[in-house]
Amino acid sequence: MPGETLLNQRYELVAQQGSGGMSVIYRALDRSLGRMVAVKILRPNLTKDPELLEKFQQEARTFAMMSHPNIVTIHDVGNDGATHYIVMEMVDGDDLKKLIKSRGSLTIDRALDLGIQICAALGFAHRSRLVHADVKPQNILINRDGIVKVTDFGIAQALTDSLPQTRSAVVWGSPHYFAPEQARGEKPSPASDVYSIGIVLFEMCTGRLPFVGASQRELALAHIQSDIPRAVDFNPEMPPELSNAIAKVMSKGPNDRYKHADQLGHILQQIRERRRAQASNPLLERGPPPTLIGQQSAPRQPRSTSGSAPAAPLPPVPIRRAAAPAPSAGGSPAMQDAAQRDPAIPGPPNPLFNADGAINIDATGGYSGPFLPQRQVKREGADVVTILLIIMAFLAVAGLAPLYLLGVLPLLQ
Repeated sequence: MPGETLLNQRYELVAQQGSGGMSVIYRALDRSLGRMVAVKILRPNLTKDPELLEKFQQEARTFAMMSHPNIVTIHDVGNDGATHYIVMEMVDGDDLKKLIKSRGSLTIDRALDLGIQICAALGFAHRSRLVHADVKPQNILINRDGIVKVTDFGIAQALTDSLPQTRSAVVWGSPHYFAPEQARGEKPSPASDVYSIGIVLFEMCTGRLPFVGASQRELALAHIQSDIPRAVDFNPEMPPELSNAIAKVMSKGPNDRYKHADQLGHILQQIRERRRAQASNPLLERGPPPTLIGQQSAPRQPRSTSGSAPAAPLPPVPIRRAAAPAPSAGGSPAMQDAAQRDPAIPGPPNPLFNADGAINIDATGGYSGPFLPQRQVKREGADVVTILLIIMAFLAVAGLAPLYLLGVLPLLQ
């Protein structure tokens, strides 16, 4: 009885947390370290084959070496007589299946957040050349902080490799999420895990499974033969690019999907970033959707409002900084003509620009530079002053001429 059972004088079983076709899970106290843990005990009918137990322990030890924030940590693997168990970290929360049952379809942002974390966990395993082989919401735990913890890595695969006859009764207890190749009895690959992630995403976004059947045979045939349903048909609020990504990873052939979970996670991150950008700036133009791996995106063409062919884009208008002003106030007409013929010759200052070459804009957004009529008056005034100075110089020279003659004549005599 829980509370009275002690495994190897260390793990005190406190309460049953859940059960499945392969095991029963208990909340337990690790007396040695003084912490709460989860203990998964294999069902007795699965512990009678020595080959199975060896494979089970080997797989458990292999996955115990993985350390990732989105993967449940395995602390210990052992047995107490005929009782074989795995000790894991205790996740304070519920599994994803319970969350979907209680809430139905999740919000798109919530589904994207969980999907990205699931892909991070499985992508880490795929980079280590490990396959989960039993991805389903029941094996995806979510703690109180919303952090995903994927569990049961490789356990189903270990059992099917050793006891293939138990597939229909025990291991394939959730055939809704298995890839077509798994339904045919073939060995799963990372692409098989990606297919299962697609089913989980479909269920999170729509609140329902893509394939149903009265028996495991019907479900297997649906995965192998039935057309892939579109998630957006069941949830019109879904972004089309997310529905397209789910449809791609649910392709019948492994080569038509993403090869690893990291690739799908990258697409989900792009979709989430675009949604956040649009939410923070509603006026932001909707850009092209993320390009799915294996597809080519066509260049966007500008729309035509008249129904005719789209017009060619206008070339950019170059803005040339005004040249440095010439020594004279406005420049002679000859200089202006020369500047028009030869750009290398600086022309008169442009009233649209200030001395730094920037447009004269005041605080109200209007043009604050000199107006052309005022500038023309200034030029005419400058010409009059010049003429007066010339006349005064002429008169000064004319007044000095008699004095010059009076001084020179005596010398000539």
